[in-house]
Amino acid sequence: MVILLYKWLLLASMVFGAGEPAVVKTVNARHPLYISVTEMNYNATDKNLEISCKIFTDDFEKTLANNYKTKVDLTTPADKNEANRVVREYIRSHLLLKVDNKPVALEFVGFEKENEAVWSYFEVKNITVAPKKIDVVNSILYEAYDNEINLMHVSVGGNRKSTRLNYPDKEASFSF
Repeated sequence: MVILLYKWLLLASMVFGAGEPAVVKTVNARHPLYISVTEMNYNATDKNLEISCKIFTDDFEKTLANNYKTKVDLTTPADKNEANRVVREYIRSHLLLKVDNKPVALEFVGFEKENEAVWSYFEVKNITVAPKKIDVVNSILYEAYDNEINLMHVSVGGNRKSTRLNYPDKEASFSF
């Protein structure tokens, strides 16, 4: 399991965009940190809402394995199509969006592993006008960890807004 201090440093790199996390000596962690970061960006040129979710690999694999009753390896999956399926289904059932009060469907783009985390990518196509309001229901990893923290950053027209959801809170709204 990733140690608490390492997770904090990795979190800082996720939130503040720093480079590679620093090397950390092993320490005992009494209270592990469970966190995900979801970024949403309205791309006015392509008329799409681009969404990326960054989740610690060990926590994500454990949650997916429990939900889908199968071993899940996101680092070197034996069956990439099956890995894509479980990532797609999990995120789409735990991250629900409304754009200007209309439910939208997340289209899966793919996922990749980066250091100790997995990035999954989605988009909502054909948003012809910059959103004025984005409502989010985010329950990523909530069924696995009752101390989960979900950070969200939403950018529209160069205006960035952020919030934090602590379990059990799962709803947020962003107005632009």
